[in-house]
Amino acid sequence: MAAFTTWRRPRAMLYAAAGVVALGFFIALEITARRYGLPGPVTNQVQEVVLPPKSGFLLYAGMALMMVVLTWRQRFIALGAAIGIDVVFLLVRWAVGAKLTEGHPFGNGALWVMLGCVVIALTRRTGRERALLLKGVGLGLLLVAGRKTGDTWLLITSRTRPTVLDQYVATADQALGNPSWVVGRIVEATGPIGAHVLDYVYIQLAVAAVVVTMYQLRHVAAERRFPRHHLVRTFLVIGLVGPAVYMIFPVVGPVFAYGADGGHWALADIWPNTLPPVNPPHPMPFDEITPRNCMPSLHTAWATAIFIHSRQGPRPLRYAGTFWLVATLGATLGFGYHYGVDLIAGVVFTLTIETALRALARGWDRSAIQLVAHGTTVFAALLVSYRYLPMEMARHPWLFGPLLLLAMGSVIHGYVRTTRLWEPKAAPALQPEPQPELV
Repeated sequence: MAAFTTWRRPRAMLYAAAGVVALGFFIALEITARRYGLPGPVTNQVQEVVLPPKSGFLLYAGMALMMVVLTWRQRFIALGAAIGIDVVFLLVRWAVGAKLTEGHPFGNGALWVMLGCVVIALTRRTGRERALLLKGVGLGLLLVAGRKTGDTWLLITSRTRPTVLDQYVATADQALGNPSWVVGRIVEATGPIGAHVLDYVYIQLAVAAVVVTMYQLRHVAAERRFPRHHLVRTFLVIGLVGPAVYMIFPVVGPVFAYGADGGHWALADIWPNTLPPVNPPHPMPFDEITPRNCMPSLHTAWATAIFIHSRQGPRPLRYAGTFWLVATLGATLGFGYHYGVDLIAGVVFTLTIETALRALARGWDRSAIQLVAHGTTVFAALLVSYRYLPMEMARHPWLFGPLLLLAMGSVIHGYVRTTRLWEPKAAPALQPEPQPELV
């Protein structure tokens, strides 16, 4: 018992420190957003207690994550309460004649249930049960808060970065054969059906993450503890660190910089039918509305994380993870939201973060340190080459194209080789010893 208490104390201190850091980050982001006349993530979340939420699906997905710590009876009660509260909100809005101009007519109930579980944990639970319920609620609310934080980050990037580096990235992308232009024409050729499928996959990435996470956490209610590492941890760290790179390397994407969606700010209206010319690139001014959210591609990063974590599941889940990754890559390129080099950076970014989080959960060793250092170095080298060597990359595509793929492949190979060594080895089946036979 003393050993358990000794082990538990630093864990509690770690969670407390992480909570303080997260709270400080949210407050800082709130203050920064208000300096630019924008509501911050805390304000947006508080408003959704009463006002129509921006995404009711996300709130119910967060509640679903919370319910992994509940028994089946408690899950049915929580779901029924959430639906009942949403019905009451719907009837009140109808009675007072409130018009729904934006957002979803549902989702408040899920948020109320999660907040109610916090109250129950603090007043009706003790010890491990209280900690487990609070962790479940925290998991669900972090998913929602991550989305709010990301939205605020995107608004800040558009206000604080008046110039973008799309010309540099588009020039460097010549080394890969301008995949956004190629896939963009393919998506146009598939017609509305293909575009609708890719669009659904693109916007419902969080739902796919919840499905994989629910599988990973399926034993929490029975075992009364969370696994050391799961998808939500990777998702949140990607969303936290990625926007910082947006600020360093602001890019809006080909559909804005080279397409009709950019309006008069676009360099030309040539995406996806005409390839961009190979000219010396320069920073270009852009509007204060479009997010600078291309480098690296976080949609690619999140889809890669879903793919990685689905590998341990049953065959249908593995197939779904593969489909979501391929479809997300097609959507990011085919809709003109990203360049090909963004995707390469996104894959390296994810594998480096995933390695660090897995090492943090199981303990650092030499292979983990080497792989994180290698991934960080490759990621930094990619950004430097996109910024300072784009003309050389465009002039020698047969050299730099394979080099980009080899750089990404080296991180993939290192991740696969390292994590295989970390997997527990199955004990060989014991063979019965031969017994002497009677003659």
